[in-house]
Amino acid sequence: MHLSDDEFREEFKPLFIPAHFEEAGTLEQKITYALAQLGKGNATEIYHELQKHERADTKTEVTAILKYLYEKGRIKGNEINGKMYYNLSKITKANNGAVDPNLLAPGLD
Repeated sequence: MHLSDDEFREEFKPLFIPAHFEEAGTLEQKITYALAQLGKGNATEIYHELQKHERADTKTEVTAILKYLYEKGRIKGNEINGKMYYNLSKITKANNGAVDPNLLAPGLD
């Protein structure tokens, strides 16, 4: 499969996560907003979060978009007890470790 530069950019563009719920946004943007609000969740949980903001499309459409985003590597997911749980793979906990400069490879200090 050969993609033009524009097709490649469209196919592998970064995921846009809106800071606020936008009624005029695409369903994909609304779903990523709902997922960002939850932090992680399965399709049903994300669908219910979306329902808090507007009468959402069918759960089937929400599930299809989540699956598409997952397959394209734009969101992460784990299957637990037969259900897929999605997340944005954001760092939510600060690193509390320290680096020992004496253990660094030469030239990295």
